[in-house]
Amino acid sequence: MRWLLPFLFLALPAWGESVVLGLSQDEIAITTSFNGSEILVFGAVKREEPLPDGPELEVIVTVSGPSEPVTVRRKDKRLGIWVNTDAVEVDHAPSFYAVATSGLLRDVLRDTEDLRYRISVPRAIRSVGAPMSIADASKFTDALIRIRTEAEQYQLQENHVVVDEQTLFRGRIKLPAALNEGAYVTRIFLTRSGNVVADYETTIDVRKVGLERWLFSLSREQPFLYGLMSLAIAIMAGWGASAAFSLLRN
Repeated sequence: MRWLLPFLFLALPAWGESVVLGLSQDEIAITTSFNGSEILVFGAVKREEPLPDGPELEVIVTVSGPSEPVTVRRKDKRLGIWVNTDAVEVDHAPSFYAVATSGLLRDVLRDTEDLRYRISVPRAIRSVGAPMSIADASKFTDALIRIRTEAEQYQLQENHVVVDEQTLFRGRIKLPAALNEGAYVTRIFLTRSGNVVADYETTIDVRKVGLERWLFSLSREQPFLYGLMSLAIAIMAGWGASAAFSLLRN
């Protein structure tokens, strides 16, 4: 069997490529006027040897927000009333997840590589341990993806990454206004013929600042005081609206 070893090494890809990455910003501040943001992901491919002959280089960019368990419920109409009937807990669901590619995802990534690196939106979500009484548990995950896709929290942006001369690449990821705090993991994958030949990972820090940060901390650390303040503001707003309406009538 030893005589086979040289041939096995020859069969392995020897691209010798790595990622040199840049980000337009590595910190995002959420304020009271925050209405979304956009991240420019750009970089280059570092090579120890000249560009090899063979399949074209493709690039995949993913940005993943903090993950948390999510309970997905199904409603059915019973006696004219919509009620919750079944529920499945999705164990691992990113609060935000975006995939941007230089081509169609099915063309630039093999399914086995997707399974290995969990790149596509469905693979980034993990749901196990559904009740045995629920035969269509996968539909709950599909529903979660559909709802968050409509809210732009889950995105698939095909042909949104530009690759120049198989060396330079750039792409944009749009972030919605409803962002959770935390570390947003950004991954870059270089692929050839659907196989991952190199990958790189970094993080973007998303934090609330100013009044938004103070209100968030108050609601978590002193909920009773936060409730009293909210009640007082509501009363003052109601009184102000009533007074303004009375002046307009007069």
